[in-house]
Amino acid sequence: MIKIGLTGSIASGKTTASKIISNRRGPLFSADKIVKKLYSKNSFKRLVSSKLGFKLNQNIKKEIKKKILQKKGNLKKLEKIIHPLVRKEMFVFLKKNKDKNFLFFEIPLLVESKLQKYFDVIIFIRSKNRLRLRRYISNKGSMELFSLLNKHQLKDSKKMKFCDHIVVNNKSLSILKRKLLNIIKLYE
Repeated sequence: MIKIGLTGSIASGKTTASKIISNRRGPLFSADKIVKKLYSKNSFKRLVSSKLGFKLNQNIKKEIKKKILQKKGNLKKLEKIIHPLVRKEMFVFLKKNKDKNFLFFEIPLLVESKLQKYFDVIIFIRSKNRLRLRRYISNKGSMELFSLLNKHQLKDSKKMKFCDHIVVNNKSLSILKRKLLNIIKLYE
């Protein structure tokens, strides 16, 4: 079994890249999808609302964004809740798929969370800052939140040192696909 981790900065194209490279090759674990599931659980909502100090209401994401923008320390509090839960799901995924030839993991904070030891290959998806900002805003994100989250992550130059492959994603989808397929051919 070859475990391939994909990481990169916010809005660099990790989700698109992970779907391309895993297509018909093996199951894909998405940390972002796990987080999305967490947001739908009442126990998670109660825990986050009590830790960040807001009343539980319908739009928990909006409240969390507000709290994160108000006080930087709230992002760290949120991560202390989310990261162990995502890691637990990652181990469940590994166990469930132990007989597969390839496993793919899309984990935005792979390096920041010191998860490198769990992967045989790590691919870093890189994009220009202004292009990432444009993508983030087109996905209904705000410039202020992008800036905060971007500063919270390690710089690309530091993260790339922990990666086996760097894929620059500033051009077309077809170019991204060609680069990723060239990498996966090395392991098939």
